[in-house]
Amino acid sequence: MEFKNILYEKEDQVVTITINRPEVRNCINNETNLELHDAWKAFRDDDDALVAIFTGAGDKAFSAGWDLNDAAALEKLDNYDQFRVAVHGIDGFCGYTKKFDIFKPIIAAINGYTYAAGLENCLLADIRIASEKAKFGATERRWNIVAGDGLCVRLPLVIGYSRAMELIITGRVIDAEEAYRIGLINEVVPHDQLMKRVRELALSICKLPQGALRTDKETIVRCVGRTVEERTFIETEGVMSMFARRDKHTEGAKAFLQKRKPEWKDRGI
Repeated sequence: MEFKNILYEKEDQVVTITINRPEVRNCINNETNLELHDAWKAFRDDDDALVAIFTGAGDKAFSAGWDLNDAAALEKLDNYDQFRVAVHGIDGFCGYTKKFDIFKPIIAAINGYTYAAGLENCLLADIRIASEKAKFGATERRWNIVAGDGLCVRLPLVIGYSRAMELIITGRVIDAEEAYRIGLINEVVPHDQLMKRVRELALSICKLPQGALRTDKETIVRCVGRTVEERTFIETEGVMSMFARRDKHTEGAKAFLQKRKPEWKDRGI
């Protein structure tokens, strides 16, 4: 796929989506936002794409947030009621951040500054691997901008209520080691090893049968905010899906008993 502000590449069933505006530290303007919407939907709907890697171009930033040129130009709303209806219907202001409909694995390769909307975008990922040079912050605080792309929703789920409140209220910038300690990222690697490590992980996930993996991710996503009883119901519905797949769970069990490798013919199903 061809875009102006992002790169969309697929190799070995791994899609890499790169915010490609290094000259402005991969800040997200309206045009980039719409391209990200299209890119994520393309990955979601591509049966041959199993895992996504999400990163920023260059070696300075994953994304430093919303492009303040756009922010400065948005001075007033022509019609508040129309705006209110519109914002509830969009996929996100600075990326595909208001949607929860991708159940394939997503890995963020965080290569530098990850601020504001950049932090919100990295929270789309299921696994976040960061360069030792990465920095994180809810820096919207500095400009009196609301964290409107899922930060107030996703961050407490990742690092807990108290830590999320502290970062969101203070706008404090933290380094990769602290981000790892509080659970914001899964792993810290040397800067020059980041993409190698992330791609290695992505390819290892591609080798797995995908059906149960996606069901388990969907179960976790759909269970957020539910009662315990509702969560067990959703999980049980996931169990039922095993019997509808072309790649049967019985192949895995039989392969183990027969001391051979399972033969997954339809790993995307």
